[in-house]
Amino acid sequence: MRSSAIAKYREVKSLVVAGLSGGSGKSMVSVGLTRALLDQGAIVAPFKKGPDYIDAGWLTAAAKTPCYNLDPYLMSAESVQHSFHAHLGQSDYAIIEGNRGLYDGVNAEGEFSTATLAKQLDQPVLLVVNCSKATRTIGALVLGCCAFDDNVRFAGVILNQIATARHETIIRQTIEKYTPLSVLGVMPRLKQNVFPMRHLGVTPLQEYENAEGAVCTLADLVRSHFDIEAVTAAMHRMPVTAVADLSSGVSTKKDVVIGVLRDIAFQFYYEENLEMLKDQGAQLVTIDAISSKDLPDNLDGLYIGGGFPETSARQLAENTSFREAIRKAAEAGLPLYAECGGLIYLGRSIRMEGQTYPLTGVFPVDFGLSTKPQAHGYSAFSVEGENSFYPVGTEIKGHEFRYSTVEQWDGTDDDLVLKMGRGTGFINGRDGLKKNNVLAMYTHVLAPGTPLWAEGLLRAARRYQQHKLAR
Repeated sequence: MRSSAIAKYREVKSLVVAGLSGGSGKSMVSVGLTRALLDQGAIVAPFKKGPDYIDAGWLTAAAKTPCYNLDPYLMSAESVQHSFHAHLGQSDYAIIEGNRGLYDGVNAEGEFSTATLAKQLDQPVLLVVNCSKATRTIGALVLGCCAFDDNVRFAGVILNQIATARHETIIRQTIEKYTPLSVLGVMPRLKQNVFPMRHLGVTPLQEYENAEGAVCTLADLVRSHFDIEAVTAAMHRMPVTAVADLSSGVSTKKDVVIGVLRDIAFQFYYEENLEMLKDQGAQLVTIDAISSKDLPDNLDGLYIGGGFPETSARQLAENTSFREAIRKAAEAGLPLYAECGGLIYLGRSIRMEGQTYPLTGVFPVDFGLSTKPQAHGYSAFSVEGENSFYPVGTEIKGHEFRYSTVEQWDGTDDDLVLKMGRGTGFINGRDGLKKNNVLAMYTHVLAPGTPLWAEGLLRAARRYQQHKLAR
């Protein structure tokens, strides 16, 4: 979307889909509702209350257009507003999927919660409730959500995990008798889970055997069991007279080439990050670390995002020529920015289930894998050491999610240029492994909240390009 205006008045209908907790079924509802609306001929703009890559991937598949993250911790209120309105495009609907429980935040005040986001954007909440092994108590839970914060508006309730018609009737009657809300749909208990869970969330889209089939199944469930007309009638109506101008400040000249490892091993990229690189002059080249034998000759920089490299460790290890190409490029000074899974790939090895898999060897570190999260949640760091991407003294917010462990690290704390103010980082309260023009960290950064991220990567790429030309 790069057009500057649509002159005619129109409306976009929108809401937030939230739950009482993680695993409530809000992803099933969000994905199914998005595709059901799309199948009616509507254009749907999907959003995810971050930080999140996996749910955003499923929403992208459902809407057939990129999903964008909105995060009150990683982004300022102004940035949240701008990103939301700027990415509405010519959509008829906007679906914003929350995360965790509606009121869950970083403290007892619920700071940065889904409720916070809903209030910032003046959106009603469609509340998804897991009704497994409960009836009238669901009414108490819904009533509590309504009374907890008078400034949160509700569109209605979706009942998930409904076992029988009697189960539904009792809960529906309870909610409509004792709360101000109406039940707008149900998700029946299924014999087979459409969204198998892994780690702390849904299985990634890229690893799902029939992702399109799963999306269609959820859309069918929504059509069969939701009052879609009532849901859309309860949405917030936003008058839109013009599309926000995203072209201001956008570079039309692509003066540097940045490679992006994007495959089944490295899946976690914010669309906003990639857009910001392109808007500021980068030509992005997608590279498959499993099948590619070498890096393109014309790269001025390389970005390796997160993902689950451990699930593809054997294939990554077997591609020796590509691993060697990465190591040689790092030694030659190619600017390389890596996050989480990308950090692991730049290590010496990863050991899982008694088997050791060699990696690129850019950094002298051996990784392992735990069955429990080693870091999970929001983070923040300050830049203490010189590097090619961030000025010393910069303070940046991010987030972490990892099961990997640092088994052996042959460096020292002085080799880590970032100090964690919040979160775990790499080791000993620090993050940011640096070598030549390489910076690798466990922390993920969202570009709209940290414009310095794109600026730094592009600055390093342009500097490297000039160095190549001068040789």
